[in-house]
Amino acid sequence: MADLHFTLVTPERQLMSDDVHMVVVPGTEGEFGVMAGHAPFMTTLRDGELAVYRTANGTPERIRVSGGFAEVGDSGLTILAESAEA
Repeated sequence: MADLHFTLVTPERQLMSDDVHMVVVPGTEGEFGVMAGHAPFMTTLRDGELAVYRTANGTPERIRVSGGFAEVGDSGLTILAESAEA
């Protein structure tokens, strides 16, 4: 399966823009995973951790986020977080 393009941005800077296998996101309605080919949608985020899987069987990279939005579209997953720290 093709990789998912993932972008993470805060008001201060862009933290990540890379092709990854999957990202698990803390949405306000619950956690959800996004892989390439996911249906388009937009949601708000709750404070929590993103789990970024660079490969299918890899250990996830954890990034703490506070608030913001997530959008899945043709260009991949974009997260606009109020704050983020690895």
